[in-house]
Amino acid sequence: MKAKGSANEIQEADWINLLIREGEGLTVEFKERYTPRIDEDLVAFANGKGGRVLLGVRDDGKTAGEHLSNDLKAKINSLARNCKPEIAVELSESDAVVVVAVEEGTVKPYSCASGYFRRLNGTTQKMSHEELRVMFAENEPIPFEERITKGLAIGGISLGKVRAFTREAGISIGRVSVLDFLRSLNVAEEKGVKNAGALFFADNVHRHLHQSQMTLAAFKGIEKLHIYDRRDVKDDLLTQFNEAMTFIMKNLNVRSEIRDSINREDIYEIPLDVMREAMVNALMHRDYGVTGTQISVEVYDNRVEIINPGGLPRGITRAKLGSMSLRRNELIADLFFRLGKVEKMGMGVKKMREAMARAGLRPPEFETNGFFRAVFFRSPEYALKQGKGVSEGVSEKTSEKTPEKILAILAAGPETTIAGLSREMRITTRSIERNLKVLIARGYLKRVGPDKGGHWEAIKRGAGTRRPR
Repeated sequence: MKAKGSANEIQEADWINLLIREGEGLTVEFKERYTPRIDEDLVAFANGKGGRVLLGVRDDGKTAGEHLSNDLKAKINSLARNCKPEIAVELSESDAVVVVAVEEGTVKPYSCASGYFRRLNGTTQKMSHEELRVMFAENEPIPFEERITKGLAIGGISLGKVRAFTREAGISIGRVSVLDFLRSLNVAEEKGVKNAGALFFADNVHRHLHQSQMTLAAFKGIEKLHIYDRRDVKDDLLTQFNEAMTFIMKNLNVRSEIRDSINREDIYEIPLDVMREAMVNALMHRDYGVTGTQISVEVYDNRVEIINPGGLPRGITRAKLGSMSLRRNELIADLFFRLGKVEKMGMGVKKMREAMARAGLRPPEFETNGFFRAVFFRSPEYALKQGKGVSEGVSEKTSEKTPEKILAILAAGPETTIAGLSREMRITTRSIERNLKVLIARGYLKRVGPDKGGHWEAIKRGAGTRRPR
């Protein structure tokens, strides 16, 4: 199961060490010692994308040691033969770690004495009859994420994106080549880079996969009429996730609370954990095979909507949402799991509902009609009062970042008026005037020309200067 046929071919020990550093995931399971229950992992890998059980490795990645004796070989082969259908395994040992390799099965589903199992975010979980029926209802021979990306050679992979991924995932790849790294994640093979790999690591993702894009838009009011902020992101999925979260944070109201008399905590009107979960769900579950589509994030005065192409998998109803965890794109989901964006138990919808309830907000709403639409309602405490312009009820605690936002708006549009700032910032003109005076007094801003017909000029400060507060 090690990489072959490459000028940069790595040794078996290096390969195993890389798998250990990357941690458990869709295709890797650690076991400190052999137990007969590894048949559940063998079945889960055969039902999924294949994988390896590393015997002699603890959950924390420390090596405990295991030896591939003749007795152990016999036990493992006997377990594999007793699975239904029989599962072929490949056994090897290196540096006191025994590797049990399983290929993706060709006659799914597979079961063992304990039942049917599958992999989900680095864990082996037993499947219910309903999950079993749904999982294999869609029997496309080669899912989109596993197809080889046309025209993408290894030279088209961005080293910067590989480094960004490994840095955020906490992985050290050492002297492993880029190709072998992608193979270890199961997103590349001899024939080329898979679409899942292209979506995360291609230097120019949009050139190869035009549908890999996201539109971020903020609207004035509660209807899709007047856009006051927009951004189009045509890049890798990690960049899309980060850009979306930055945009959402920019356009939600926030208040600050002092904890323990010292530490300040920013509290957003919609919990950020909910927004993160919703964004990663949209990126994991969208149907990337549908061209001419995109993920949309729409911020209104009273709600945030996240829309992604592709409805629920066949057999799952909205009533079952949050009680079943099935993935349209298992490889993409595994990469997000390695980045720490997905929890092991995969109960995102349920946790979003609970978090919204704790924040005193309406439960999210979900709609499916070829697209999946998630709606998160903003706090009425901070929402604009319909028909009265800017809300006078916005807490003054929300203004800690107001000077920075004002500077950003005026840098883009120096002729913006106080009334215009008030509408765009969704705070009172009195608050705008107060913040402008602070910025001028502290040397961050000056007025050029008369009040009517003049313009604002942001003053650039030295590298060591603190940001306005």
